[in-house]
Amino acid sequence: MTEPQLIATVNELDPWFESSHQRPTFLFKHSLTCPVSMAAYKEYLSFINEQAGTTEASYTLIEIQNARPVSAEIATRTAIRHQSPQAILLHHGKPVWNASHWSIKVTTLAEALNDAS
Repeated sequence: MTEPQLIATVNELDPWFESSHQRPTFLFKHSLTCPVSMAAYKEYLSFINEQAGTTEASYTLIEIQNARPVSAEIATRTAIRHQSPQAILLHHGKPVWNASHWSIKVTTLAEALNDAS
């Protein structure tokens, strides 16, 4: 199973924004205590595993309870209001798509990646 890369500090964000110039990058904000977030996270993991070996996208995970400053910095850099759960797709250093709550599905993630490619 492919796992998203955990981002725990604000300093760890820069490489992901930079790498989005070479490949689309998903930022996934996850609440460890919310059942809706758990459902969205399962969709995200299913999507990642469906994409394994078929795309050059990158996948991250921000655990909100452990990385609130990271979440706030993402909101500042992208001008997208924080929500949890939330998926943001970066391409060429900028957000090109985002969704939250029940809108995070394997199909919507796949459509976003396809549109960005």
